[in-house]
Amino acid sequence: MAAAFFWWRFADPFGSNPAGVFRLDDAALLQRGAQIYQAQCASCHGANLEGQANWRERGADGRLPAPPHDETGHTWHHPDDVLIRLTKEGVAKAAGLADYASNMPAFGDTLSDADIVAVLSWIKSRWPSDTQAHHNGINRQASQTSSR
Repeated sequence: MAAAFFWWRFADPFGSNPAGVFRLDDAALLQRGAQIYQAQCASCHGANLEGQANWRERGADGRLPAPPHDETGHTWHHPDDVLIRLTKEGVAKAAGLADYASNMPAFGDTLSDADIVAVLSWIKSRWPSDTQAHHNGINRQASQTSSR
């Protein structure tokens, strides 16, 4: 049943909602996303989505610190489907870079697909309205590109 729902919801993720798959109008979903974010993501990405210091500069280990998920970061530069894959599969697999070293774990074995959507929905809900609108445009563009 859950797999069927996931397929229905994400097979054509923009068909019924050209702004993408993230839900900003569901208070219960956003509350669950906030709780999961605090438990799973805040230790690296910050309780207020602020990310780690010097997130654009590689550390001594060659890895980048966790970026912010607020409007100062680059999260909103990616369409929903990319953000879901990055969260579920981890950066290296999602980006097709087998040798890419990252501290970002893959959450596919830890969080359900619905949990990932809840977290990413909550993150988007925290962005200013102009950033949300820009992200909606990125989703529309990604939808048009994938349907060609």
